[in-house]
Amino acid sequence: MKNKNDDNSIKVMQIRAFCMIADRGTVSAAADNLFRTQSAITRSIRDLELTLSVPLFERHASGMLLTEMGKCVLPRARRAVQELHQAPQMLHRLTLRDTARRNDAEPIWLFNLRRLHIFLALYRLHHTQSVASALGISQPAVSAALKVLEKGAGMLLFQRTPKGMMPTPAGREMAPFISRALNEIRRIPEEIAAYQGALTGTVHIGALPLCRSSLLPRAICQLLTRYPGIKVVTNESAFSALVTELRAGDIDFILGALRQDEAVLDIHNQVLFEEDLILLARPQHPLAGRPLVPADLHATQWILPRDNTPSRHLLDCAFQSLGMAVPLPMVESGDLAIVRGLLLNSDMVAAVSSHQLEYELSAGILQPLRLNLPDTRRQIGLTFRQGALHSPAAKALLQCISEVVQPV
Repeated sequence: MKNKNDDNSIKVMQIRAFCMIADRGTVSAAADNLFRTQSAITRSIRDLELTLSVPLFERHASGMLLTEMGKCVLPRARRAVQELHQAPQMLHRLTLRDTARRNDAEPIWLFNLRRLHIFLALYRLHHTQSVASALGISQPAVSAALKVLEKGAGMLLFQRTPKGMMPTPAGREMAPFISRALNEIRRIPEEIAAYQGALTGTVHIGALPLCRSSLLPRAICQLLTRYPGIKVVTNESAFSALVTELRAGDIDFILGALRQDEAVLDIHNQVLFEEDLILLARPQHPLAGRPLVPADLHATQWILPRDNTPSRHLLDCAFQSLGMAVPLPMVESGDLAIVRGLLLNSDMVAAVSSHQLEYELSAGILQPLRLNLPDTRRQIGLTFRQGALHSPAAKALLQCISEVVQPV
């Protein structure tokens, strides 16, 4: 059976040959450095150009010069190869081995697209039969690929458990490198299309609660009006899960309330604006429409953000500053549909960002209570992986987000 990922796809060995020729300038020098024949290197570049439908080099008697298309492809191609080179180096550091001998060796065992897809599929699905079905290959092919990977790594990457084939610590450490490499390769055709004037591809966004109701939908609508060939996928997981996917290159960026953690060196933030938390209730609420003092909230039934979130911490501090005991919520939720429904059908009070329910406020469906919450200002913005190469589609959405935020 043929792996559906193998048909008409870029091969890792082609990318490797392309980067080496770009670095060395000639096919012969690239062949010497890669320990391959000149004809094999020439064939790799020809097949890559056929797959991408663009010329990557100008052939001259003195050597190979990158075309404009080649220059467009090179940064992402280099990044993919670098990620695969770094994976085994990380494994040897993880096991405290002497890496002097191994660091210079190329991880040829990783330079196979099907093998990489099998690794990630097993990492996510945990069963070889599920991987075989998902990729359209045989179960023995999955086992054979895993055997090659583990032999190359020099250690087990998965272990059999009652829950299936679960990644070992080494497997968990290697997964982000493989995921990032595959994502870089996947985006190469998008770079070429953008250079030719057609923005395509998919943007994956980590959408935290604050941005979901107004800011992000408006930016997406603006994006799709300009570039109907782009697809947008939002991920509403918890922040910790979103950061994991951000590190793996599976999402392009996170939008919402920023977390401040100086220890996270591979993640960086961009502030878009700041805002305070407010108290919301329905217009018919007994406390609505008049100035309040903290004592008025003594018997309030609260809807608060989930415990251990930044906004919940700010609220606890604000209540203490007002001389109030930290309230015990009847409901903890970050789901705006639930918060809205509870407020409209009860006399409960919610503490939220003003932008989270912006439409309801402007339409008078909900009303802010007249009590300021001190020191609850938060920074709202974007979280990126340090050094990430944004796809053309992601850059276009970031531009739309910037334009939507300007009035704020």
